[in-house]
Amino acid sequence: MQSKVTNKETTTRSTIKNMFSRDKRSNNINDNGNPNIVDEWELRPGGMLVQKRNSDVNNKTSTIKVKVKYGSSYYQIHISSHASFGAGELKKMLTEYTGLHVLDQKLIFKKKVRDSKSYLDVERVKDGSKLVLIEDIESRERRILETLKIAKKEKTSKSLIEINLEVDKLSKKVSALEGVASTGGVIENLDVESLTESLMRILITLDEIYYGEGELKLKRKEQVRRVQKHIETLDMLKMTKAKENNMAHDDDDKSKVHCGVEKQQECKKQEQHYESVVVTTKWETFD
Repeated sequence: MQSKVTNKETTTRSTIKNMFSRDKRSNNINDNGNPNIVDEWELRPGGMLVQKRNSDVNNKTSTIKVKVKYGSSYYQIHISSHASFGAGELKKMLTEYTGLHVLDQKLIFKKKVRDSKSYLDVERVKDGSKLVLIEDIESRERRILETLKIAKKEKTSKSLIEINLEVDKLSKKVSALEGVASTGGVIENLDVESLTESLMRILITLDEIYYGEGELKLKRKEQVRRVQKHIETLDMLKMTKAKENNMAHDDDDKSKVHCGVEKQQECKKQEQHYESVVVTTKWETFD
């Protein structure tokens, strides 16, 4: 299997060389006129066939100077002819000169916007070539919106972590009140109301924060569910305490009524006793 692939590659290379050879003599001479340096070809991204780069060739011949116009300014850029227009090479160098973000750059050569993945030599950019740099407004707006979106997500994630910790603390306090109530202990209304207010504030915060879609949305929903559950628990405790207080008041009222009847009966008996008493004491009269 391997021998078949090798024979196929050899045949392809031979065909390519024959396609681009001028005559038998030129097969051993490259475009620079140097003998014994055979031109080889390689397939670039996008399907374009170009001459293979040779590292043995003098580096000076591969470095070119291009003139880039940006606004009213001109910049002389020394760069390899094999470099790309993209963010990793030419655009990166232009960022250092102009301060323009690599994603916000549009490079125009011969009245055509060049793709960032394209290579200078493939696009026939030569020493002394002139390029025009303009700002890609739409790209800048998209990048800014994406940056803001990422910042909001990070802020939301941080807020949810803080809220989770706060709810954990309040949850322990709610559980403590439940424990007191289950053992017949006395629960202060102030404690219940204070916890309820704290949980309501968290609920408002959860309603206001940005959550978007995906994981953050699920985390926010979970916190909302937890807070609402604790608020419902506190409401039940408050209602239970109110019923107990009402029952206690009813008992007090009955006791007061009973005591009132007994007192009235005692008063009547005392009046009857006073009426039955005959006063026998007579005071002497002094002239």
